[in-house]
Amino acid sequence: PASMPTMQGGWVYILTNRRGGTLYVGVTSNLAHRLSQHRTATGNGFTTRYNLTMLVHAERHDSIAAAIQREKNIKPWSRAWKVALIEGENPQWQDLSPSLT
Repeated sequence: PASMPTMQGGWVYILTNRRGGTLYVGVTSNLAHRLSQHRTATGNGFTTRYNLTMLVHAERHDSIAAAIQREKNIKPWSRAWKVALIEGENPQWQDLSPSLT
């Protein structure tokens, strides 16, 4: 995870509820704010229903358009590919949000 989550550009992120749990792929221009929305159940219904609050993958892009395109590319991936993406940089499925503050 990169620092300064409020810079111009965008973020693609993956949330889960536990290692090996349900996955959610999202995109935002302000990662810290979006994570706060998910944690306070003001995010979308899917993340609230499955209690998806653990950030296990985040990648920064120079433009929101690039981030949106990356999200569109990742969403249809098989679960195995998404797990491989997570485990490539976060093999223990640790919550990455503390590193954003």
